[in-house]
Amino acid sequence: MGVTAVLMLPLLLLGISGLLFIYQEVSRLWSKSVVQNKVVVITDAISGLGKECARVFHTGGARLVLCGKNWERLQSLYDALISVADPSKSFHKLRVSKGATLKWKGPKVYGDIPTHALTFSLVQQTFTPKLVLLDLSDISCVQDVAKEVLDCYGCVDILINNASMKVKGPAHKISLELDKKIMDANYFGPIILTKALLPNMISRRTGQIVLVNNIQGKLGIPFRTAYAASKHAALGFFDCLRAEVEEYHVVVSTVSPTFIRSYHVDPGQGNWEASIWKCELSEHSWRERGWGGLVEERVFFRKLTYGAHPVDVAEEVMRTVRRKKQEVFLANPIPKAAVYVRTLFPELFFAVVACGVKEKLSVPEEG
Repeated sequence: MGVTAVLMLPLLLLGISGLLFIYQEVSRLWSKSVVQNKVVVITDAISGLGKECARVFHTGGARLVLCGKNWERLQSLYDALISVADPSKSFHKLRVSKGATLKWKGPKVYGDIPTHALTFSLVQQTFTPKLVLLDLSDISCVQDVAKEVLDCYGCVDILINNASMKVKGPAHKISLELDKKIMDANYFGPIILTKALLPNMISRRTGQIVLVNNIQGKLGIPFRTAYAASKHAALGFFDCLRAEVEEYHVVVSTVSPTFIRSYHVDPGQGNWEASIWKCELSEHSWRERGWGGLVEERVFFRKLTYGAHPVDVAEEVMRTVRRKKQEVFLANPIPKAAVYVRTLFPELFFAVVACGVKEKLSVPEEG
């Protein structure tokens, strides 16, 4: 009996891992089906996270309106999306009938999975993205650009406020002009765009607004005064807005990672720097392997450095839209603990942060 149990254990673990893998894949496909035919506006689509959000929602069948302040880079993103998923040919079909057996052959599990009462049907088609030139730091033109965004499809279902501008330095050395520019890009720009698109959502009694924020919207970090202030302001605005628009069935979500890594931290191979996605696969192999292969190749490198990878944050944004989450905090245990310590034991938090600043200032500069 003991020997049989030992032999059955690996098979049991393999079966559980297989079912988990199937569940994750089905959840991923189902989450994408939620945005099928939805009009999704993504600001700063030319950033690392913006590109990944464009990829995820484009393959999910959304009608994208991509906003950015550089037309050439927007056009490059457009070309990359079209080359990877042709609108006339891109379909992802998965149909399972009641009582049937799902034949599955994945990278980690092989076998027949009985579906029993499982019945679902997913069909996804991609649409040609529309491009809009938008610089959120230039708040004088945001209102007019918002009208252009609405003219693309006549409505907006999902708005992803992704644009962000960063600055680092001692508060007394940051000019007031730069402080204002940071506030324009990170606070006034997004809320002007949101206010311009919100009446359309309210009149249709549907919609979702997603703010990609930062941990510094919850706690202040030294030498980031202007940036932290803008993130605190944005988080406060959208927290208040959430309660105001709930009766109109408009969902307001905030996604706050610690920070988002740039692509250049990944070790490159060949001509990966020229790739629109800044990944180690060439465009040719990317097309052959598909998006799943691309993500698998990146997993190892994602775990080597700190910070959230754009792929991870984009996938979390998609899950947030699907589940209509109100708040998501992407962080390791230490940053999460810092948020709770800041709330429950503020004096301890301030003391620890102050010690860190003193230690940094005491380190002699090289050269």
